[in-house]
Amino acid sequence: MYDMPDEIDVQADGSLRIITLNRPDALNAVNHDLHVGLARLWPQLSADRGARAAVLTGAGKAFSAGGDFAYLAELAKDDELRAQTIADGREIVLGMARCRVPVVSAVNGPAVGLGCSLVSLSDIVYIGEKAYLADPHVQVGLVAADGGPVTWPLHTSLLLAKEYAITGARITAERAREMGLANHVVADPLAEALACAKRISEQPQQAVEATKRLLNLHLERAVLATLDFAMSAEHQSFTTDDFQSNIARLTAKK
Repeated sequence: MYDMPDEIDVQADGSLRIITLNRPDALNAVNHDLHVGLARLWPQLSADRGARAAVLTGAGKAFSAGGDFAYLAELAKDDELRAQTIADGREIVLGMARCRVPVVSAVNGPAVGLGCSLVSLSDIVYIGEKAYLADPHVQVGLVAADGGPVTWPLHTSLLLAKEYAITGARITAERAREMGLANHVVADPLAEALACAKRISEQPQQAVEATKRLLNLHLERAVLATLDFAMSAEHQSFTTDDFQSNIARLTAKK
């Protein structure tokens, strides 16, 4: 469903759309095709007039392990690919912020890097008891342009946003709930997210969508205030010695 690569599976269940990040053997790590697909996904979901709510989850054991190290190594060497990726990252953030359809995340396992960003841009979040969030961009020498620093200050305190963005430390499921980065810690996040999405789909459509838009105007305003600087800074960080040496070390381990 939709014009998506194999790395993103979209299924219809009545007025629900079930979106699955689909690289289970790689823990749904983000490669080029998955990244491009995510940039294209949200406008297509908004344009799908039969869609009333969506669930976002990951295939297998993880929600998403973040950027695929091989892909990151390519970005360090290829200026054109890097420019496209930065532009697509901007579209992912704005596309989710402006998406007409309410998105409920079912965080079935680790949500790292861009995976963590997708969670923070969702409308309601159910996280598994053993799952966790993390935005370790800084640990590899990157600015998290499409990551936690863009949206976390709207979910939690600025001090906590700084702590986890600057250190890249893991945020356990219960800690995420306490901080306001998740709504519910549950045993079966997919089942709970589907039930929630179904309840949303049964509410009056115009009221739901206009209310989401009203709330997300706060999000979009914050995103637009920071996104261009963030994207420029991330583009620059791909060329630093710190990133180059870190990604060489990480890819050598595989």
